[in-house]
Amino acid sequence: MNSVVFGHNRLTIEDIVSIAQNEAQVEISNDEHFTHKINAALAFLDTLLAEEGVIYGVTTGYGDSVTTEIPLNLVQELPLHLTRFHGCGLGDYFNTTEGKAILATRLASLSQGYSGVSWQLLNLLSNFINLDIIPVIPQEGSVGASGDLTPLSYVAGALIGERDVYYQGEQLNSKIVMEQLNLAPLTLRPKEGLAIMNGTAVMTALSCLAYSRADYLAKLATRITSLASIALKGNSHHFDEILFSVKPHLGQQQIAARIRDDLNHHEHPRNADRLQDRYSIRCAPHVIGVLQDSLPFFKNIIENELNSANDNPIIDGIGEHVLHGGHFYGGHIAMVMDNMKTAVANLADLADRQIASLVDSRYNNGLPTNLSSSCDKRRFINHGFKAVQIGASAYTAEALKLTMPASVFSRSTECHNQDKVSMGTIAARDGLRVLQLTEQVLASTLLAAVQGVRIRLTNNEISLNSLSPSLVTMYQDIADYFEDLSEDRPLEAVLRQTVNYIQTQRWSLYE
Repeated sequence: MNSVVFGHNRLTIEDIVSIAQNEAQVEISNDEHFTHKINAALAFLDTLLAEEGVIYGVTTGYGDSVTTEIPLNLVQELPLHLTRFHGCGLGDYFNTTEGKAILATRLASLSQGYSGVSWQLLNLLSNFINLDIIPVIPQEGSVGASGDLTPLSYVAGALIGERDVYYQGEQLNSKIVMEQLNLAPLTLRPKEGLAIMNGTAVMTALSCLAYSRADYLAKLATRITSLASIALKGNSHHFDEILFSVKPHLGQQQIAARIRDDLNHHEHPRNADRLQDRYSIRCAPHVIGVLQDSLPFFKNIIENELNSANDNPIIDGIGEHVLHGGHFYGGHIAMVMDNMKTAVANLADLADRQIASLVDSRYNNGLPTNLSSSCDKRRFINHGFKAVQIGASAYTAEALKLTMPASVFSRSTECHNQDKVSMGTIAARDGLRVLQLTEQVLASTLLAAVQGVRIRLTNNEISLNSLSPSLVTMYQDIADYFEDLSEDRPLEAVLRQTVNYIQTQRWSLYE
């Protein structure tokens, strides 16, 4: 298994996703400069404590309680209390993939070397990741500044042996798991409670996972458009290279080129009966292109956050500074996820319009009503994709409803100390839900498009030889597990199978 080294080079979204999906393990760098930063921050904090220096969250209370001085004999207990009083999260729990991404993302921040954490903490967090000890973390309770305090308290609580974890398919107390594996629970140093909890790890981890899925959906929506265009006997000239050269959005041009290649436009241009196809086909590059052109920007913002020290205060051990600020504020992730979920929901809306055209005999250029290939004698009782199209509209409506930006709903909290907050975690969670719904719409439309292509092939209206090999390979793979819909049957199982294939990125698209 590959290893991702923390504390050495800049990490990527792909690093976090590969760790979360059990495709890579983590290592802590032994680089001399990195080692010096960690050791210097620890020594500097110890010196300040010995000299009774005032450090927020170390010798003071938290948040609005910053004016409360903590007696030195209680300083060691303060971080323990921080983990405990934040143990009030509610809602569903993050799954193990999301939980593992959260651990890796928090390790990324602590590995910047500006959090004043011990080697024991870094190593135990690494062991949790590599041994698949995943804290049970509630999804709700974070306003995204001071970071993801409440959900990350479940990480801190697990590391000290006071919270539950998922391990080998069971939910167990973390202390029991650590005893089984000969791991020592962490004794929190004075700054370590804040270091674990006061940051953007949850929202950033979710945004890494969301980015990977959104990137794939841009490709999948493109391939579905190609299949839908074939099924609808669309006009391939809508994706002409000269046409798109005059509107220089690079992502939009890339989408058009992919569809053009799928349709093998240069060798087999297709002229439709209609001079202009409906917008959901003709303007698909313009819709998908918005997401495609946004992806590089999203990636840059997410990876900057991933490679940041985002707790408070920042401990510059080498320069001997304690810097009080607000790097826990998740505004950048909130902005990315509010925009990403809107762009993704537009893919759902696009696919919903495509399946509506495919099933409607008034608009589908000679395909049977609801794409049922039932014989003439039984066509009266067979309804094909009728209910699937209804379901796609339901998923689309819910996805569109969730595009209301979370970042504009800042609330003043914690005695007006946290009086402007990011709502980044809510934006990220909304984004994941929009992705799920959009994947369901795309699964529905994909199967409908495959059924439409299959009918055209059966009727000898098209030939697979005229299409790109990669499109044909994907069509044949789906046609193998999704049988011709000539008689009504429940389609839930095949729809769920297709959603799973989308989420596990079964089909290699446009590499």
